[in-house]
Amino acid sequence: MEPEDSRMNKTSEYEFQTPLSAEPDPGLTVEQMVERVQQGEVQTYTLIIRTFQRQIYLYCYYLLGNREEAEDAAQDIFIKALERVSQYSVQASFPAWLYRIAHNHCLDRIKQRNRGFRLLSLYKKQQQQAEAAGTQESRYTEVVHGLLEQLSLEERQILLLRALEEHSYEEIGTIMDMNPATVRKKYERLRKKLGRGRNAERMITHESR
Repeated sequence: MEPEDSRMNKTSEYEFQTPLSAEPDPGLTVEQMVERVQQGEVQTYTLIIRTFQRQIYLYCYYLLGNREEAEDAAQDIFIKALERVSQYSVQASFPAWLYRIAHNHCLDRIKQRNRGFRLLSLYKKQQQQAEAAGTQESRYTEVVHGLLEQLSLEERQILLLRALEEHSYEEIGTIMDMNPATVRKKYERLRKKLGRGRNAERMITHESR
């Protein structure tokens, strides 16, 4: 196990950027990027970060409820993925493999800070600042978080993975270590619970853009 300082120095090599700034390289598929990294071309890992950075950050933010913590978590997740990339098999979905690491990491963070399923501990202050600015984005953010606060941690994960990231039930099952049929049933019950059907999905996907 590498010391923390060593791991943090390694991260800087791969240019972890602010969540909304990076764009993927259109010239390579994800599978090609991963294959190059597995073959030792570690500089290509920057492209993987750029491809998934926004999605992983948003996933962490909605689960952890704090922007700074979400950025730290996303950075840790990409470090872990790099350390384990040799274990990845092309027979599996790389996004699902990466999200499984994110899923477990966020759960560990929640357990470590002993906060249970409480969401958005610092969001109130951020919300007030956004509302003062009067932006349309802040209004959507308020609605989305209002929806998420009604849900358990498991329900939030399923909703975000399905509605925000558009993962298949099979991929969500892999990420959350759950039978795909069970995921489907839980998702359908979740939509009924919200009472908004696809309106809830549209709210969440709107904010992600």
